[in-house]
Amino acid sequence: MTLDLMTVLAICAMAAATVATRLAGLWVGRLLKLSPNTEEILGAIPPSVLMAVVAPTAFATGWAETIGCVVVAIAATRLSLLPAAACGVGVVAALRSLGL
Repeated sequence: MTLDLMTVLAICAMAAATVATRLAGLWVGRLLKLSPNTEEILGAIPPSVLMAVVAPTAFATGWAETIGCVVVAIAATRLSLLPAAACGVGVVAALRSLGL
């Protein structure tokens, strides 16, 4: 296996651009004063993105996955993304082990 210098440089440049974008977002975010309504709207984005990722699974697979997606949807209203996804994974694993 050989490494092409241009490929390595492209990967490093993309990593630097990603880090710079994230740091700039944090820096700009500290300077902005958001209204409570805007904060509420921004707080609704992560569960919406999670549902957009999970929803196709609910319609394209079996009952265990569909029930797991429902659990994720319900858990996302109360928990952050990682625990909500973990609940769904746990339900799917349990249902699959039961043969569903």
